[in-house]
Amino acid sequence: MIESLNNEKIKLYAKLNDKKYRYENKLFIAPGKHLVEEAIKSNLVKEILLLQGEENTYNSDVTYVTEDILKKVSDLSNAPIVLAICHMKENTNIKGNTIILDDIKDPGNLGTIIRSAVAFNYETIILSSNSVDIYNPKVVRATEGMLFNINILTGNLPSFITELKNKGYLIYGTDVINGHKPTKELKPHALIIGSEAIGMSEEIKKLTDKNLYIKMNKNCESLNAGVSASILMYTLNEDNYE
Repeated sequence: MIESLNNEKIKLYAKLNDKKYRYENKLFIAPGKHLVEEAIKSNLVKEILLLQGEENTYNSDVTYVTEDILKKVSDLSNAPIVLAICHMKENTNIKGNTIILDDIKDPGNLGTIIRSAVAFNYETIILSSNSVDIYNPKVVRATEGMLFNINILTGNLPSFITELKNKGYLIYGTDVINGHKPTKELKPHALIIGSEAIGMSEEIKKLTDKNLYIKMNKNCESLNAGVSASILMYTLNEDNYE
């Protein structure tokens, strides 16, 4: 049982809300029962903090703490009754159909894209170095645990795209002017989603094999990146769901 907000371990865990400390310690916070359960399945849990008085139903050792400690560590005004301190996932090689994110900034968009990628059988997500951090607390919560069920890489997008082309992948982008209607794609492919502000960068546009466009009612000017990505992933991989 830990009761003090000044406990050294608790002070360290609270710092994980800052990107610098997350990467220094290779740890991040997963708040809430569902995220904790998904983290346990993925064998990424370092420690579980559970509100004192709650039953331990996690088939794992827990550390009981106060509500104030859960608020401090989670940085949420309404503290969860449980959270997990998790190890960051180890990067693996590109596998399966892939989503490439060119400077996505909004945590909600990234969380939505991760959930949809898992739902529609995309196995890898590649983020540009300037995209929002995958372990940002808002991103982690928005993924609803699907963060633990997909391969995630970050780095230089042109290098990754060249690697994918060499492996025979088709590279799809998006273009509201010269884009084509998406249809089911049987070949291995990667889908690039550009930033919320400007779309794909000019450098990345030059690397696509084909650009797509979602036709919509003229009264709607645009869709956000998370919704657009979800529609395109569903269409490109239609009927390939278990």
